[in-house]
Amino acid sequence: MNNKLLSFYKMSGGGNDFVLFDNRKENLPKNYSPIAKNVCDRKFSIGADGMLVLEKTQEAHFRMIYFNADGSRAEMCGNGARCIARFAFLLAIAPEKMTFLTDAGILSAEIDQDFVKLQMSKPKDLKLDFPLKLEEGKELHISFINTGVPHVVLIVTDTDKTQVDELGRAIRYHREFAPAGTNVNFVEHKDLHNLIVRTYERGVEDETLACGTGVVASSLICATKNLVESPVSCLTKGGETLKIHFHKKEDNTFTDVFLEGPVKVCYKGEIEL
Repeated sequence: MNNKLLSFYKMSGGGNDFVLFDNRKENLPKNYSPIAKNVCDRKFSIGADGMLVLEKTQEAHFRMIYFNADGSRAEMCGNGARCIARFAFLLAIAPEKMTFLTDAGILSAEIDQDFVKLQMSKPKDLKLDFPLKLEEGKELHISFINTGVPHVVLIVTDTDKTQVDELGRAIRYHREFAPAGTNVNFVEHKDLHNLIVRTYERGVEDETLACGTGVVASSLICATKNLVESPVSCLTKGGETLKIHFHKKEDNTFTDVFLEGPVKVCYKGEIEL
């Protein structure tokens, strides 16, 4: 079988990097999972945290399909969704204000030059301060929320001294969250509008420089604990700040949840697949 030379964009949203394909003409091979593992490999290919594929749909301006670097499909990726929104705008697929279909539902986004503000899907499955026993006998008190994908939030005193990879991996694979697993966020509270967030990402199986759904989850959990109020600025491992807006109701549910931050086009290229 002859391989095809296909165009791609490499983009970064707040430190999360992605390979993006416009597949409206269905040029990509039908099985996306091995393609994601291929193009996300940092040693032998382009390298990224994940792969985003844009497809046609009748329900919105376009459809977003997201795969993690390990080839697993995920319902949602906040920074990835912001990247594909700007990608669609740059290719004249969608206007400045757009809607697009994801596995987590229909989302909306607004482009302002190189900033993208994304309306998130409605958060669910909130669970506060429950115990989690690790294999070595250590017990943690953690919180959980699904902001499109599952997230554990653990508040720590100093993110710089937190063993993100070791502890994140232990929680990510814990039987409490089997079989799908969970993402894990370590959050340092600074003041009413500022957090520092480090995230161990499921599917990347490592700490990433940022996680959009993770900073949203961290902000909402901290808001439920009355530690922060909207808007919340989250400083990520990559050194960039992502801003989260939300409306908190008296029953600790949330509406009008937005993720805002910069999106960068790193480069455009072609790859043989």
